[in-house]
Amino acid sequence: MVSAVTEQSTLHDTRVAYDAIASLYAELFSNVLETLPMERALLAAFAELVQTHDAGPVADIGCGPGHITAHMNALGPATFGIDLSSAMIALARQAHPNLQFDEGSMTALNLADGTLGGIIAFYSVIHTPPQQLPAVFTEFERVLAPGGHLMLGFFAGDNPVPQEFDHKVTLAYRWSPDSLADLLRQAGFAEVARLQREPRTGERFQQASLLARKKP
Repeated sequence: MVSAVTEQSTLHDTRVAYDAIASLYAELFSNVLETLPMERALLAAFAELVQTHDAGPVADIGCGPGHITAHMNALGPATFGIDLSSAMIALARQAHPNLQFDEGSMTALNLADGTLGGIIAFYSVIHTPPQQLPAVFTEFERVLAPGGHLMLGFFAGDNPVPQEFDHKVTLAYRWSPDSLADLLRQAGFAEVARLQREPRTGERFQQASLLARKKP
C-alpha cells in the first residue's frame, strides 16, 4: 500500500509540475532535435528497425508537446503520443492536429498486450523513482509485440546506483547505461545499441540513449 501511495504521489507531482511549465517547455524544446545529430541518427535507425519488423505503430510515451512524435511519424512509422500532462497534450494537439495524442500514464497504459511495434521514451522515465522503474519496463514489455523495439533517452552517469538531482521541473534521476540495460534485460529486453555523449554547452550531465528489443 505504501508503494502504491508513493507512486500516485509521484505521478501527481510530475503532472502538476509539467502542467505548470508546458508552454515554456514547448517554446524551449520543440526544435531541440535540430541541435542533436547523434540522437537524430539513432531515431532514424529506430524507425528503420520498426518498419522492417512491421509489428504495429509507435507510441511516444511522455511525448510532451509532440515534437518527437511528429519527427518519428515523418520518418515513416505511424506514431502517436501519450503524456501524463493534460497541458502538454493540449499543446501537442494544437501543434500537430494530424496526429493522435492522449493523456495516460506509463505505469498503466491503456493499450492491449502486444499491439505496438515500438516505444519511444525520450527522457520520459527520468522522474520515475528507481524502485518503480522495473514495473514501468514490465508495462512497456507487455504492450510491445514480440521483437518490438524500445528507445530510451536519459541523463547518464558512471555511478551504478541511480543519482537524484534537482531537475528544473521536478526531482529526477541519472542512471548509468549499464544499470538501465540490466533492468531492461530483467524485463525481457535485449540491448541492440547505445549512445553516450558528453554534455554540450548548457547541459549539466552526460546524455545517453538505449535501443532495446523485446525478446521473441
